[in-house]
Amino acid sequence: MVVDRPGLLQHLREIGRLDDGAIDIGETALLLAALDRPGVPLEPYRESLALIAAEARASTGRTHSVDMQIAALTRLLAGDWDLRGDEETYDDPRNANLMHVLDRRRGLPVALGILWIHAGRAYGGNMDGLAFPSHFLVRLAARGQRAILDVFRGGTVLQPEDLRRMIKELLGPDKEIEPIHYAAVSARDVLIRLQNNIKLRALAADDPARALEVLQSMVAIAPDHSELWWETAQLQSRLGNLKTAIATLEGFLAGEATGSGHSRIEDLLRQLRSRVN
Repeated sequence: MVVDRPGLLQHLREIGRLDDGAIDIGETALLLAALDRPGVPLEPYRESLALIAAEARASTGRTHSVDMQIAALTRLLAGDWDLRGDEETYDDPRNANLMHVLDRRRGLPVALGILWIHAGRAYGGNMDGLAFPSHFLVRLAARGQRAILDVFRGGTVLQPEDLRRMIKELLGPDKEIEPIHYAAVSARDVLIRLQNNIKLRALAADDPARALEVLQSMVAIAPDHSELWWETAQLQSRLGNLKTAIATLEGFLAGEATGSGHSRIEDLLRQLRSRVN
């Protein structure tokens, strides 16, 4: 069955109302991917996710050691499924679309990370995405042990010195590893990071209309993230749609979201209203 864009967005909004622990990260990533592949049925990709989950459950269990779990997941995902980072055409937009990733077996770190998290959680593994800057990593914990993995490079286990070197390469030679860099993030934030890759490429290509489409999907799954509403209104204003931008911000303020972002939203709303009157 093929679902059109309005139907997909409605499904994503329903996911946006769920507690984070109830979000199926693989299924949600497929729905996000389907927004950019109109007319392509989801069922074959759902079958692939189901097969990955079944094979993960058959190959390991949460009571196994971290090393055993890593070995099983590496054989499955980097071996049998040949899921690897696309180093040759890194900026190819298909690398952030889970449907294309499953077709090509290549992707960005965060897209591959979603498949590793999907597999790990299928057997009850304690696997999380991390807030590492610029290069998505995952962490697997079991029996008092933890390991950080670079799924872009086939599940390579990273040592503290590896992380320190990466921080210096990514952020500058004077930077050091900090606790925030290896803090676990929610499934929702992993999905936002996935979509952010697409949005940033649209902005770099000076395509604000495309960036707005991506932001629409991000707002759907993370309606409490005020910065997404703020950015949406900014882009709408940039395209000359002041009334739409005002309605966007008014819609956020009329909702149930709470947090520190309200003042920023209210400031922008006042600015936009002053340009209309």
